[in-house]
Amino acid sequence: MVSQRYQEFVDHLRQAVLAGPGVTERSERAAVASRAGALSGGGTPAEGVVPGAIAGFVDKVAGRAYTVTDDDVHALRQAGYSEDAIFEITASAAMGAALGRLERGLAALRGEV
Repeated sequence: MVSQRYQEFVDHLRQAVLAGPGVTERSERAAVASRAGALSGGGTPAEGVVPGAIAGFVDKVAGRAYTVTDDDVHALRQAGYSEDAIFEITASAAMGAALGRLERGLAALRGEV
C-alpha cells in the first residue's frame, strides 16, 4: 500500500489515465494497466482481458520499454489502432508498470518480499 502521503497523487494519476476521456474504452485502459502492473510485480491482473493485438506490446512496455521501436507502433497501426489509441495504451501500460514496481518496492521495504 502506498503511504498516505502519496496516495492522493497516485489516485489522481490513475483517474487521469484510466477514467479520463479518450478514444479507447476505459475498461481496456484498466485491463492494460492491470496486466502491466502484474507483470511488474504488483500481483495478479485484477481487471479485464487485454486484446490479443496489443498484449505483446503491453508486455514489452511493462518489462522492456527500452526495446519498443517504430516497428512495434507500426504493427499497432496496421492492426487498426490510431495514434491516440496507441498513446493511451502506452500511457496505461507505463503507469500500470510503474505502480506495480512501486508496490513491489514498498513491500520490500516493509520486509514482505
